[in-house]
Amino acid sequence: MLSLITPTGAQKMLAAHARSRRLQMDLTQEGLAQRSGVPLPTLRKFEQKGSISLESYLKLQMVLGGLEDILAAMRIKDVKFSSIDDVLKADSMPVRQRGRRK
Repeated sequence: MLSLITPTGAQKMLAAHARSRRLQMDLTQEGLAQRSGVPLPTLRKFEQKGSISLESYLKLQMVLGGLEDILAAMRIKDVKFSSIDDVLKADSMPVRQRGRRK
C-alpha cells in the first residue's frame, strides 16, 4: 500500500492527536507528565516537534486511553496471499463446480 504520509508527518499527526486528547481530558502538560511518568521536557518536545521514544509514547497513551487501540491496530491480519504470484494463480485457477466421484 502506497502512503503519502512521511514519517515526520506521521509523528506530527500523532503529537497533535495526543495534545488534543490531553486537552479533551482537561489535563495540563504537567498533569499528564506526572501521571504518565514521562518527563515534562520530553512531553513538551513531543507536542512541539513530534519527537519521542516509543516507551514514552506508550506511557502517554496509557494515560490518554489509546494504548489498546494501538495494540489492536498492530495485530497481524490473516493474509491469504504471500506474493503477487499467489494472487495471479488464484485468479487463473478454475473453481470446482462438482464434488468428487468415489
